[in-house]
Amino acid sequence: MPRLLLVEDDAMLAEALSRALRGLGHEVSVAESGERALEFLTRGTADLVLLDVMLPGIDGFEVCRRVRARDAVPVILLTARGDAVDVVVGLECGADDYVVKPVEPRVLDARVKAILRRAAPAAPRADVRTIGDLELDTAAMTVTRAGVELRLTATEMRLLIEFADHPGQVLSRQTLLKRVWDYGFAGDSRLVDATVARLRAKIEPAPADPTLLLTVRGFGYRLVAP
Repeated sequence: MPRLLLVEDDAMLAEALSRALRGLGHEVSVAESGERALEFLTRGTADLVLLDVMLPGIDGFEVCRRVRARDAVPVILLTARGDAVDVVVGLECGADDYVVKPVEPRVLDARVKAILRRAAPAAPRADVRTIGDLELDTAAMTVTRAGVELRLTATEMRLLIEFADHPGQVLSRQTLLKRVWDYGFAGDSRLVDATVARLRAKIEPAPADPTLLLTVRGFGYRLVAP
């Protein structure tokens, strides 16, 4: 049973949403503030965090930053603010996805399950590939540079593997949404752009001037062929 941490300061909403998610087969713990959420993750575990943006004290963006600095647990932001800037800020903080409230529980359940499928260990493949000065080991699911492992989230790893499976090919945002996020046309292309930016920050020597993962304007992205 997936273990979810719901971070929501509205007690009535938290109760309704947690009850609905339990009915859909999830184990749900609730934290009413960012501080309590961080305490919970320090002493406990969760398979995924559902994180409200508008929290008293530490807001959801800062909670997401702190979680991502120490943990690869998937994060879905819950926001009443559908403003493009808020969405981009949330994704740049390290969130795996966002949902604008109010949200139908079954829609949220589908998003949760899609992310947990991505986070699940993939079937081992005895394959070590060189990407620039990186080594991608798809059996160990690790990326190293000069023997030092880079910390990638499950989504970032799957995105890199997708590019490595198609070196030199231009992959559109919609193609990546379908293959990596399993969202098809229901997905938001900003998920791709933000995750590519986070991936570049980890694998590129100069992220602002990438040499491995290139943007093909008007089309998508391309990993330079070895």
